[in-house]
This record gives sequence, C-alpha cells and structure tokens, in this order.
Amino acid sequence: MQQAISIIHNKQILRGMEHIRVGEKTPAVILFHGFTGTKLEPHRLFLKISKALEDRGIASFRFDFLGSGESDGYFEDMTVLKELEEAKTIFEFVKSHPLVDKDRIVVLGFSMGGLVASLLAGHLQDDLHKLILLAPAGSMAEKALEMQKHARYIESKDAYDIGGNLIGKPFIEELQSIEVWTEAAKYEKDVLLIHGTEDKSVSFEVSKEYIEKCYGEKASLISIEGADHTYNSFDWEEKVISGIFHFLK
Repeated sequence: MQQAISIIHNKQILRGMEHIRVGEKTPAVILFHGFTGTKLEPHRLFLKISKALEDRGIASFRFDFLGSGESDGYFEDMTVLKELEEAKTIFEFVKSHPLVDKDRIVVLGFSMGGLVASLLAGHLQDDLHKLILLAPAGSMAEKALEMQKHARYIESKDAYDIGGNLIGKPFIEELQSIEVWTEAAKYEKDVLLIHGTEDKSVSFEVSKEYIEKCYGEKASLISIEGADHTYNSFDWEEKVISGIFHFLK
C-alpha cells in the first residue's frame, strides 16, 4: 500500500510516501534523494525502487528534504548537516513504525543523498542494518566550490543561482569543514555502492574512495558500464534495482 505521510522536523513539515503492506513486521528501506532532487528522482527511479521493494514484502519510505519537492522550507536554507538532522528524524520515525522491524532498517542514498546517508550511517552505526549508496557525492565540497565559480550571485538573497535553485553561502562553507571519510568510516557493517562508469556529475572514482578510505572489505561495488549519473536507460535502471535486491537477500 502506498500513501502520503508527513512528519515534523524543527516545526516544519517533511512530506513523503510510505510503501508498506499491512501484516507482520517487515524490513524497511529509507531513500534519500540527491541535490536538487525529490522523493521521485529522474524517470521516477525512487518510485520504481519502492514498488519493487513492496512486491518483495519490504517497506520503504521516501521523503523530500526541507526546501526540496513538496516539503516546507526554502532551498537556499539547505545544508548537508541540516539534511543529516532531517535524516535522523526520518530514521527515528521509521524505527518507531509499528509495522517495521527496527533491527532490519536499510538506508539508501543517491548522489548528495548518498553523502548524507554515509554520514548518517556513521552516526547510527549498529542501529542500521545495511547501507546502499548510489553514486554517492563524497566529493561534494569540491563540486560546490566549482558551482560557485560559475554561478551568478544574488545579493538580495545572499545566495548563488544554480539553474534556478538558490544555494546559500552556508551550504558551500559548511561542506569544506565536514570530515566525510572519517565520519563515514565509523559504520562497520555491509555496504553496497552502485555507480555508472560514465558519471559526469560524481566521478566513478568517488565510490572507489569510499571503499579505500572508509569501508574496505565490508563494501561491494557494482559498476554499471557506460551509465550516467542518473542511470538514464531502462537497462541501467534494471541493473540498479537487481543489484539492490541481490544485496538485500
């Protein structure tokens, strides 16, 4: 069953979708979207993952972060650490859900949502059953500086125009201080990374860095030959979904 849900975080509403069958307690996957993304993601990838999970008796929850999609807030107020706090609120909501097995909660993050997911996993440690990272943006600090160079500064907003999305200075400045590899390495359970070899937004090498600097033998990497950042073909999408289910079995 799919239904709209909402939760409160710092007096603002996070709006999302819940996919869950009524019955016995079930494992659950929480999906975190990427930079400028939503709980659907391109070609409805997150919805397709959620429906496939539901068909296999696994619950899923996907929310828009504050300032994105249908949730409250403004995008220019968004930072990675704010999204991390929102992710903690979402995790606690799922953990307390009466139909969810709290010992079998998996977090899946795409792109910057993958960065957030890796930081969250480092915080949660044993409370998280498994971690899935799709093209995780562990190098977001460098990317943000590059975007800043080519963006128009809007003085009245004290923010930069990135394709119609306003990026606040705190977003860029904060990223430079986050110890991504140190925080992510605190998670010591199983990790799956899936990355396209022709990803122009987040280099395929970033997933290799996550393995080398954080996860080592605990991680497996599925490389999708020729795939771009958002897996924009039916075949690439199918490889993402099948990889997820092989990992969850």
